[in-house]
Amino acid sequence: MKLRGDRPPGTVPLPTLTGWGAAALAAGLGGCWAYARIGAEPADLARDLCVGWAFAGSGLVAWARRPANRTGPLMLAEGLTWFLGNLQGTPVPLLFTLGAWGEALNLAVLAHLLLVFPDGRAGGAGERRLIAAGYLLVAVGGLIRVLLYDPAADSSASYLTCTDCGPNAFLVRHDADLFGAVDLVYRWAGVALTVLVALRMVQRWRAASPARRRVLLPSWVAVGLSLAFVGWEMLYLLMPRLLGGADAVLALPSDLTEVAVPVVFLVSLLRMRLRRASVGDLLVAVGRTPTAHDLQDTLRRTLGDPTLVLGLRTGAGHADPDGRPLPASRAPDRDVTPAGADQDAGAVLVHDSALAEDPALLAAACAVVRLWRRNALLRAQAEEQARAARTAPGRLLRTVDEERRRLERDLHDGAQTRLVYTLMTLRRLDAGLPSGVDPALRRTVTEVEGSLRQALEELRDLARGIHPEVLGRAGIGPALTSLAEQCPVPVTVEAEPGRYPPLVESTAYFVVSEALANAVKHAAARRIEVRARRSGARLVVEVADDGVGGVADPATGAAAGGGTGLTGLVERVAAVCGSLEVDSPEGRGTRIRVELPCA
Repeated sequence: MKLRGDRPPGTVPLPTLTGWGAAALAAGLGGCWAYARIGAEPADLARDLCVGWAFAGSGLVAWARRPANRTGPLMLAEGLTWFLGNLQGTPVPLLFTLGAWGEALNLAVLAHLLLVFPDGRAGGAGERRLIAAGYLLVAVGGLIRVLLYDPAADSSASYLTCTDCGPNAFLVRHDADLFGAVDLVYRWAGVALTVLVALRMVQRWRAASPARRRVLLPSWVAVGLSLAFVGWEMLYLLMPRLLGGADAVLALPSDLTEVAVPVVFLVSLLRMRLRRASVGDLLVAVGRTPTAHDLQDTLRRTLGDPTLVLGLRTGAGHADPDGRPLPASRAPDRDVTPAGADQDAGAVLVHDSALAEDPALLAAACAVVRLWRRNALLRAQAEEQARAARTAPGRLLRTVDEERRRLERDLHDGAQTRLVYTLMTLRRLDAGLPSGVDPALRRTVTEVEGSLRQALEELRDLARGIHPEVLGRAGIGPALTSLAEQCPVPVTVEAEPGRYPPLVESTAYFVVSEALANAVKHAAARRIEVRARRSGARLVVEVADDGVGGVADPATGAAAGGGTGLTGLVERVAAVCGSLEVDSPEGRGTRIRVELPCA
C-alpha cells in the first residue's frame, strides 16, 4: 500500500526542490536590489536576472530529472552564486565583504560544472585537482584580496565600480601597491585555471565519440564563454584605460553567452525526451519484422550513436549482425547492456557510455529488442505451423494415394487373378462335358461363365476407379488417352511425354476424369480437348469443352445442379499446393486449368 508522502526511489522530494527554487528567487531579488542601488539600468538588471535564474531553473529541472547526477545541483549552485557579487552594492559591511570575497565563486562553480558534465563526476585525478584549485583560489586568494581591499580607495577593483559601497568589514590594511599586486596575481591565476579547463575540454572533445560529443555540446558553449572571459581579462590587464568604456559593450554578449549554457542544456534534455518519443519508430520497425541489420541501423538513428552494435548470442558468445564475434574486452568509453529480460544475454547492446545518461531511453531500446526477438520467434513458430498445416493435407493425400495403389494391386493380383483362373477352369469344364450331357447343366455352366465375366469386368472397373493401372505403369499421357477412349464424347488428348511424381499424376488424372464427367453430364458437350504439358517446375493440365457454359462456379468450383465434384477437386488440388481455375461463360463452353508443382 502506498502511503501519503511516499515517492519513487531515486527522486528528489518536492519540498526540497521548492525550497531551493525559493532560495534562487530570493537570491535573484536580493542581488537585483543591491545591483539597482549602485544605479544599474533596467536592461542590466533584466540581463543579470536572466543569467542567474536560467542557471538555477535549469539546475532544478536537471536535478529533478536526474537526481543521482551532480550536474543539476551544480547548475543550481551556479545560479545562486551568480548573484553573490552583487552584494557589494549593499550598505551592510558583512554582506559587502561576502560579495567581494565570493565575486568569482560562480566561475569556480562553472569550471566544476564543465569538468563533470554530463556524468556529474570528474574523469580523473587531474580534473579533480583543477576543480579543487578553482575553489581554493576563491577561498584563499579571494580572502587575501578582500583583506586588502578598500572600495573607497579603489572602486575599479569591482565590476560594480561603486565609490560609496561598503565599508569592507574584513579590511585589515589598505596598501594600494600591495593590493594591486595581489589583485593582479589573483586575476592571472584565474586566467591560468580557465585556460587549463579549456584545454582539458579540448582533450575530452577529441577523445569523445560522436554520441558523447552531442552530449558535450552545452559544455562547449561554456568553453566559448570561458575563452571570451580569458580574452577580456587579458585585454583589460594590458589596456585597462583604453577598455574602460568597453564594459557596457562587452557585458551584453558576455551575459547572453552565459544564458546560452543553461538554455542549451535544457535543449539537450528536450532532445533526449524527443529521442524517447522516437522509440515509436523502433516499434513500427519491429512490426515489419526487420532483419538484425535493419534493427541495428534503426537503433543507431534513434539513440544517436552511429557506433552502436547489436550483439546476438552464438555458440561461442555474441556476434554482430554480420556474424563477426564481439570482442571479449571493451573500450573504456563503451558499455555493454543486456537487452533480454532478467539480464538475459541472448542479445546485448554495445554502445557509447554517454547513453547511460538517459537510462529510460536505453531501457526502452532494450525493451524493443526483446519485443523484436519474441516477434521473430513467434513468426518463426507461426511459419513452421503454417508449413505443417500446408503439408499435412498433402501428406494425407499421398498416404491415401499410396493406399489406393496398393488396393488396386491387391485387387489385380488377388481377386481379379482368382476370377480369371476360375473362368478358365469353368471353360475347361464346359469343353470337357460329353455331347449327351443334360442341356440344363450346359445352360447353367454358360450362365455361370457370363456371371464370372461380368464380375471380372466390374472388378476391373472398380480397380480402375480406385487407381488406374496404366497410370502407375505408363504415366499421365497414356492414362489420359485410356480415359478418353472410355468417354462417350469425342476427346482429343495432347500430352507431352514424361513422368511426374505419383501424387501429381494421380491428382491430374482425377481432375481430368471429373472434368470429363461434368462435361458429359452437365455441359452437353459435343467435343472435349485435354492438354497436359510441363511449364517450368509445374504440370499444367487444361480441359476445354464446347458445351453450353455457365455450368461451373469459378468462385466455389461447384458444378451446376448442386454437384460437389469440382469442389472436391479444388480441395484436392490445394492439398498438393496447386491451383485450379474455372472459366465457364454462358454459351461459350467451360475451360478448367490446373497447375501442379512437380518439385
